[in-house]
Amino acid sequence: MLRQAQHERNQLILSISVRIELIEKRIFRGFLSSFYGFYDFSMINAFELRNGRLQQIQIESKADLERAKPIWIDFDAPDEEERLWARELFTLTLPDEDDFGDIEASARCFEDATGALQIRSDFLIDKADESRNVPVAFVLKDDILFSLHEEDLPVFRLLRLRARHQPGALKNCRDVLLDLYATDAEYSADALEGVYEDLETIGSQVLKAHLTDEAAAEVLAGIAREEDLNGRIRRNLMDTRRAISFLMRRRLLSSEQIDDARQILRDIESLDGHTSFLFEKINFLMDATVGFININQNKIIKIFSVASVALLPPTLIASIYGMNFAVMPELKWVLGYPFALGLMLVSIITPFWFFRRKGWLK
Repeated sequence: MLRQAQHERNQLILSISVRIELIEKRIFRGFLSSFYGFYDFSMINAFELRNGRLQQIQIESKADLERAKPIWIDFDAPDEEERLWARELFTLTLPDEDDFGDIEASARCFEDATGALQIRSDFLIDKADESRNVPVAFVLKDDILFSLHEEDLPVFRLLRLRARHQPGALKNCRDVLLDLYATDAEYSADALEGVYEDLETIGSQVLKAHLTDEAAAEVLAGIAREEDLNGRIRRNLMDTRRAISFLMRRRLLSSEQIDDARQILRDIESLDGHTSFLFEKINFLMDATVGFININQNKIIKIFSVASVALLPPTLIASIYGMNFAVMPELKWVLGYPFALGLMLVSIITPFWFFRRKGWLK
């Protein structure tokens, strides 16, 4: 499908970023865990700003992290030891995964007792077989952006890849955060394009001259998947809009960053309108598919109705001649039995001929 082709293209781009990181960081824990199972997936990705580029720092111990001067530290499924490093080196208590699911605005964007800004956001993962929102916790403290998530995200990999090849694009930790949200909006836009292309394919199936019940079941399953993804994208955009609005209200952004934030909000606004259009298209395809299913069911019911009406006259004739009255002239008639059979046959053929002439049997 078109979604599969787009997914393979995105995976190719992201795989380039992953290979570069593996070479630069020389990380082997994930490799060993995949094949041998004795390393966990916890990881710290620290980045310094050098000549306008993000430079990734190899973090193997607490001493490595203490010597670094990062503007962004990304905790990927941190273990207890790495959480302890954050408390000792940065006086930062990393939020627990249980705190990620709060939906109240006061619990997703706030300033804690230490003066650090805490932001909870959802980032989209759009795969060919599964799409989901992954919660991410951001903490802005002492001109360092701390991010925490339980699995690797395409948006983060794309940002790291861009920052290596676009000098001057980032100047501080707030630029990193805004660029993450901008990349997330672009990723959501690509996912919306995939939804639209898949709905076009589904629409061509729905508008066929004849849609069988089996095909209709596949169409409904496809529509349900696209509706779920479109809803996740809309939730993701809503969450990004809330986070950026919070940053603008806190007056922490420079004039250039405010312009970038407003551009992101305009992009989100346009994407939000596109999700509404896709919801309408999904509802139309859903109604059309259910309508075709009802038509198929009505055809079956029509066959039973025609059969009932056609068999009613011969049943009436058989009932009449089945009466046990003493005086019935046809009972002693030599041709009475063939006459009754012929009459019943004519009473069956006549309704079918009439229905066929009216076009009710098509």
